[in-house]
Amino acid sequence: MAWTRDQMAGRAARELRDGFYVNLGIGIPTLVAGLVPPDIKVTFHSENGMLGMGPFPYEDEIDPDLINAGKQTITELPQTSYFSSAESFGMIRGGHIDLSILGGMQVAENGDLANWMVPGKMIKGMGGAMDLVAGVRRIVVVMEHTEKTGAPKFRRQCSLPLTGTAVVDLLITDLGVFEIDRKRGGAALTELAQGVSLDDIRARTDAQFAVKLPGG
Repeated sequence: MAWTRDQMAGRAARELRDGFYVNLGIGIPTLVAGLVPPDIKVTFHSENGMLGMGPFPYEDEIDPDLINAGKQTITELPQTSYFSSAESFGMIRGGHIDLSILGGMQVAENGDLANWMVPGKMIKGMGGAMDLVAGVRRIVVVMEHTEKTGAPKFRRQCSLPLTGTAVVDLLITDLGVFEIDRKRGGAALTELAQGVSLDDIRARTDAQFAVKLPGG
């Protein structure tokens, strides 16, 4: 067994803290917005110029002018503010965002991240990921543990073009959770998904990692 996309997003939501300003990448990370624990308050930021994003709209609430950076329709809140993309990136580069939860194509054991292109395939641009990994205080990556072919995505070294070097603090996959010490370059398995064994993880992982499971 493995975690579903919603379960992975739910685990990522546990990294939210009261008062945080948070940026969510496209894909699985967008699900985090609907899974915020009821006892905390966070403000979601979007690179396209929106602070204070609301949840995804119901069909009768859709406003095509209200979108996030992934071009998904969203809702606004009473405290929502709008500004230029330049000001939005100023917030990122100025260190004013506490946490970013991003998707990934590959993560290396030292915290390198590749999530913006596959050579030979059409790309629309690098987006804001390179700024996010350079300017945000804490980076959490949420991704499937392996490619559709079964090839590991958590690797000793990334083979795809990098978004950033030694930038990932926490990796959440459908099989478990890894803490990454990006200063020392080491990774540690700290949680297993329900029904997943340590042997399952080892068989599907190229990266080297320590094991720090509860009770272990």
